[in-house]
Amino acid sequence: MKSRAAILVEQKKPLVIEDLEVPAPKLGQVLVRVLTSGICGSQIGEINGVKGPDRFLPHLLGHEGCGEVLEVGEGVRTVKAGDRVVLHWRKGAGLESVTPVYGSRLGPVNAGWVTSFNDHALVSENRVTAVPADFDPETAALFGCAVTTAFGVVTNDARLAIGESIAVFGAGGIGLNIVQGAALAGAHPIIALDRFDNRLELARSLGATHTINVTTADAAGEILRIVGSDGVDVAVDNTGNVEVIALASRLTGARGRTVLVGVPPKGATAAISTLPLHFEKRLLGSHGGESRPEIDIPRYVRLVAAGRLSFAGIVGRRYSLDEINTALDDMRSGRLAGRAIVRLAAG
Repeated sequence: MKSRAAILVEQKKPLVIEDLEVPAPKLGQVLVRVLTSGICGSQIGEINGVKGPDRFLPHLLGHEGCGEVLEVGEGVRTVKAGDRVVLHWRKGAGLESVTPVYGSRLGPVNAGWVTSFNDHALVSENRVTAVPADFDPETAALFGCAVTTAFGVVTNDARLAIGESIAVFGAGGIGLNIVQGAALAGAHPIIALDRFDNRLELARSLGATHTINVTTADAAGEILRIVGSDGVDVAVDNTGNVEVIALASRLTGARGRTVLVGVPPKGATAAISTLPLHFEKRLLGSHGGESRPEIDIPRYVRLVAAGRLSFAGIVGRRYSLDEINTALDDMRSGRLAGRAIVRLAAG
């Protein structure tokens, strides 16, 4: 079988569109026709090499998507051919397979347990979760990372309580969903901070009570003016910028939680006072919001079906696979507010 894919061939260079030869699914693998894929900031980090040199080039990218199962390998029990599934990077139910290698004119192309920048993908069983056959494929793609990570940050990492204050640094795809999750949790005030007004406007529509453009305002002064000199109950950093991380920690109250979602470049360090951590203040890194896809995704599907949850405003623009480098540029520049969705197949 052939697959059309966007491949990372060289770091800090545009992705290359090529045809791949897809091998038959092995033990624990699921062959998926990918309908939609989101683009996470993590992919930009991989392209830019924020964690250092990449030993696996060339390889495939993408870790949130929606697709249709075409075939399953030996041992797969949680999904079957014909199922609509969410593709996610956090481990879920089922087997963890070996990672696939695709053939191409470039030679072997490596992949992880899940990829979504290819229209046919071999995915490990524990990286797919079934959803209803008529479930919206764009919303389903968001459940692969943006939503599950964000809501997990709110409920698992921050343990945000009704009436607590929260400051969200970075209003990209995950940050916007943290705002929405905080609103669902009954937080107040909900402060969104970003460099781009279009993202802040979208944050307001999703539940932010206050927005701060960090390029034109004194972020620290504005936050303390809103919540008082004690600081916020929860501060979440989505930027990975060490100066922002230090600021978020500094503005967190004595009994508050600072949650780090964004990943700093390799070797970068943040100047943080550790003394308050010996008392009741907490600083913690998030790993996908500690979400459990096989449990969380069905819950969110039920909320959408009941009309209690909507992601209509989260998708900023749709792109074809051929436009994927444009999508990445739009994300880097800030032109795009909301999540970029790549449409790979009709469904």
